[in-house]
Amino acid sequence: MRVMLYDQTCMGQDGRLPLSAAWRAGDGLYQGLGWLDAARGVDTWRDGLAWLADQSPDEPIEEIQFWGHGKWGCALIDGQPLSLQSLSRRSPLRAPLEAVRARTAPAVRWWFRTCETVGASAGQDFARGWSDFFGGPVTGHTYIIGFWQSGLRTIRPGCEPDYAASEGLKEGTPAAPLRAFTSAPWRPRTVSCLNARVPKRW
Repeated sequence: MRVMLYDQTCMGQDGRLPLSAAWRAGDGLYQGLGWLDAARGVDTWRDGLAWLADQSPDEPIEEIQFWGHGKWGCALIDGQPLSLQSLSRRSPLRAPLEAVRARTAPAVRWWFRTCETVGASAGQDFARGWSDFFGGPVTGHTYIIGFWQSGLRTIRPGCEPDYAASEGLKEGTPAAPLRAFTSAPWRPRTVSCLNARVPKRW
């Protein structure tokens, strides 16, 4: 199965674009075209992980996409981070993550379709730790994403990143990032939001 979670809490307060509506529309498009087997908008990571663990338990999940906000080294639902700290034995998300891992296929892919999540040093650390925990590739982006989604990078278990920690950075350093560049067709490793799969060459 290929499944997707998205943050349904981003309703565009203070004049901002209601991105949850866009992600919901993308859910309808992707499922309508057969690009996803199931999708769910959620309010919290706990709810999202519980849904993943219970979704069609007899069918292994081969890919999990998350559509939402992100920063270096984390993905966010309503401001709540999913990060390396979530894998700590003391984290309330550790047990739900173990439940998800128990029902995924070997070498399950996580694709964080979020801004900056695998950028800078924190993003590389996150991707390494996440791929080692789940035993499969982690794909994410080093730029701010929208229709265009640049800096698409994949890190596999036991492997080091093959891209610079400075990729996508507009201000700051890999150790202390401040701002990222916005995605554009000419940026490295760019796909659009209509690309349903990670290109095989990447």
